[in-house]
Amino acid sequence: MRYTVRKSVIRVIGTIWMASVTAAQTYELSGHDVDNVRQHGDGKITRESVQAWLDTHAGDFSNVTDFEASIESGDDTIDIPWKSEASEFTYADCFPAEG
Repeated sequence: MRYTVRKSVIRVIGTIWMASVTAAQTYELSGHDVDNVRQHGDGKITRESVQAWLDTHAGDFSNVTDFEASIESGDDTIDIPWKSEASEFTYADCFPAEG
């Protein structure tokens, strides 16, 4: 028997509070979190509603520079890409490959 696990994630880059350096983090959203994101967007999941959710839930960051999201909503997957290709590289640079 096979099971498919669908996860909603937001990958974030920004400036953290202490040491004021660029950092990256991945947030895995619960069903409740997805509902909250939807509420910030008047029932829709948009870049703006994800940003509003991050403004109240990404406390490790003093400033969120950019993010990408893949959010499961019912049978649909809503993908929100990075605003800049450079942001994706910055995110990857924060997690160097192990030799």
